[in-house]
Amino acid sequence: MNNAIENTLISKPLLDRLISEGTLRTFEPETVIIDENDYIKSVPIVISGSIKVLKIDEDGKEVLLYYIKPGESCVMSFLGATCNQTSKIKAIVEEKAEVLMLPIHKSFELIKDNPAWLEFIFQLYNRRFEELLDVVNSVVFQHVDDRLWDLLKKKVKMLKTSELILTHQQLADELGTAREVVSRLLKQLEKNDQVKLSRNRVTVLADV
Repeated sequence: MNNAIENTLISKPLLDRLISEGTLRTFEPETVIIDENDYIKSVPIVISGSIKVLKIDEDGKEVLLYYIKPGESCVMSFLGATCNQTSKIKAIVEEKAEVLMLPIHKSFELIKDNPAWLEFIFQLYNRRFEELLDVVNSVVFQHVDDRLWDLLKKKVKMLKTSELILTHQQLADELGTAREVVSRLLKQLEKNDQVKLSRNRVTVLADV
């Protein structure tokens, strides 16, 4: 299990402490870990697999904010719990994940007696802030076709496979656009020999 989170922000001593305080659970793809307007009871720490974090607007459109990878957590959930607020994001399992669920009260206790936990939170917050700036930059300055290609490349690197099992609607949801737009852009990428399309599957052909 520890091998899956080498070279991350979290140290082995801190991980061992967290495991002793939390509960390990396994979640299947598409499982909602945190939903909007939920009160946060536990902080999820990913041991293996991945979770995507989305923001939903008033019209129900979803935009991908970032991925939680092994050795990382959802800093938004921690901040929401700290302020006793409901969740402003939605966290969904991308690939089958083993997740350590750390009760919020344990998280607060660790802040007082474990400096490594507080350092982890600050480093994670900094990483997430940079990722959110990238999201703002892409939404404001990038065309949808560039954002789609960047998203496909990100998924290939994260999942370590060029064969992505997903629908055009799933991609549209993560980009906050219409399925028809994504379908049109994917067909253009296929025409350019960058991807190969089949039912509920996108195979990335170009080097990423």
